[in-house]
Amino acid sequence: LSPQEHGLDFQRLLDASAYKETYRQDMIRWGEEKRRADPGFFCRAAVEGAAQPVWVVSDTRRLSDVEWFRDVYGAAVQTVRVVATEETRKRRNWAFITGVDDAESECGLDQGVTFDWVITNDGDELALDEQLETLLRSLRSRL
Repeated sequence: LSPQEHGLDFQRLLDASAYKETYRQDMIRWGEEKRRADPGFFCRAAVEGAAQPVWVVSDTRRLSDVEWFRDVYGAAVQTVRVVATEETRKRRNWAFITGVDDAESECGLDQGVTFDWVITNDGDELALDEQLETLLRSLRSRL
């Protein structure tokens, strides 16, 4: 929503380019303002028009997001956290930026949430596939 309101190139914001970094702090500030005014703003936008029996909402960033989904959808919600070591993240060209990577938008779910699933993604494709298959089997059994 922020890119639409501010005339930004949405596709370029999806990669790890300097373009994204140029606008990242402004987008975080904009998002914080929206959340302060209405904690469910982004959650409602994510589910608007959704009619599928199962759907995935990726990239929630805050405890209030998780709480909103749990309040609205109850036991149907399954939370999944994907983790990688800092070493793996650095190999993938991640670099810590003070004021960005320590902001709630990046680490708001590091504490206070008990995830139903934790998936490790450190580059071992076989291990990742096994974890994802276990998750998918469990989700299918709930249908």
